[in-house]
Amino acid sequence: MAESVRKRSAGLPNDHLFDRELDHLPPEARWREWMHRVEATIFAASEPVGRETLARIVGKSCSVDLLIDDIREELRGRPYDLVAVAGGWKHLTRPAYADAIRRAVGGNERAADLTQSEVLVLMCIGYFQPITRAELSSFFGKEISRDFIGHLRGAGLIASGPRSPTPGAPYTYVTTKEFLLEFGLDTLRDLPDFQALEDAGLLSKERLLAGDTMPELAGAHQNAGVDMDE
Repeated sequence: MAESVRKRSAGLPNDHLFDRELDHLPPEARWREWMHRVEATIFAASEPVGRETLARIVGKSCSVDLLIDDIREELRGRPYDLVAVAGGWKHLTRPAYADAIRRAVGGNERAADLTQSEVLVLMCIGYFQPITRAELSSFFGKEISRDFIGHLRGAGLIASGPRSPTPGAPYTYVTTKEFLLEFGLDTLRDLPDFQALEDAGLLSKERLLAGDTMPELAGAHQNAGVDMDE
């Protein structure tokens, strides 16, 4: 037992030996080293890296957000960027190069193959979650089947939410972290404000039911940047 613990510990960084503060370096060199650490960590990660994780590799008084700003400034004009998505940061190629990447290496294998109907239902869940299958069916005026919901769940884009207080206590559905990644959103707050869109006449329930999706969401899963580690 003790031997297995020692083996597991051997692969972990020793916090007492890892120098976060870099006090021996001049301020400019220290900041540059912190930038390199943050960018390298994000580049190596397969999932978005959150602020708390990055804070473990820089000085206690260092602002991760300012480091990210400086890294992004240096990446200006490059075909890739550091993007805030799903509560963290990730290296992604810029959308302008999506067609070239698809031409060269094919589609983004990670992106879900969504129909327009699935995008519409996902938009509805995103805005009105937690929402039941019956409520979705009522919204669209046609049955949203269990198989339809099952496909979205299988893609990891939605998950079961709390049971509804309505008779029968049916499950509700909510979006997931994978949904944020798919549509390039940092949080659900980044969804375009539905009420503001209605007030501006840009979107309404009637237009949504007619399949008139918002361009910035409807095509996001096709034109989102490609992971740098793919």
